[in-house]
Amino acid sequence: METTSNLMWPGALSDPSGRRQAKPRAAGITMVIDKGLGQHAFEDLLAAAGEYIDIIKFGFGTSPLYPVELLTRKIEWAKRSRITVIPGGTLLEAAVARDVVPAFFRQVLGFGFDGIEVSDGTIELPRDRRDELIRDAAALGLKVYTEYGKKIFGSRIDVQEFAETAERDFEAGAELVTVEARESGVGVGLFDEKGSCREQTLSEMLRIIPNRSRILWEAPQKEQQVALIKSIGPEVNLGNIPVHDVMALETMRRGLRSDTFELGGAFSDYVI
Repeated sequence: METTSNLMWPGALSDPSGRRQAKPRAAGITMVIDKGLGQHAFEDLLAAAGEYIDIIKFGFGTSPLYPVELLTRKIEWAKRSRITVIPGGTLLEAAVARDVVPAFFRQVLGFGFDGIEVSDGTIELPRDRRDELIRDAAALGLKVYTEYGKKIFGSRIDVQEFAETAERDFEAGAELVTVEARESGVGVGLFDEKGSCREQTLSEMLRIIPNRSRILWEAPQKEQQVALIKSIGPEVNLGNIPVHDVMALETMRRGLRSDTFELGGAFSDYVI
């Protein structure tokens, strides 16, 4: 019997695309939303799928609810797996609304987070204030991921406004701009009231976006992930992925699941 060090699947089976990048990836980023995993569940997630996760977001305002030791451990474990760890954008929105942004930044750095999400899904955030938050976070050495869109059910994407917002966010120092879809993926932004992709909106966005590798699309549902992989390619950046779907998403990126099986070996047709 072979030793485990000699066990390896053929490349044609482990990655039919032949294009999946190793970490740190410049494209094909997977952002996972953690809504409150405990110690053992989090360790199991990293052991099984850590190689396929690039960003973990502790969703909403959950970060202050953890026991301090558990929060710091989770952050340390994720960083050891070369995963960027960020608190949810709602927590920063709460800090803005309550005028405690400096304290927010101190605790983010103190706990060991290495990135933040700047969003205005719940509050109104003036453009100048958004720029200031992005610049201040970047100056502290944090990776900044911004978010476009409101969390209100029925909200839609203004394509031109999105393009202008993304351009200014990048100028201020953002690494990625995220298209809002909430954790449900229903009735918000790119997805309609049934969770289906608004194809016309997507086509308009792809026509106007100059650098797709810097856009991250929240897509918590499988069919949404399939639609974006087929429309943009396996190296599309996807976010708000449920923790139990990480491996399944990775198989779709590689053409190892029936939903995208026909893409295996033909991924070269897709360009980010």
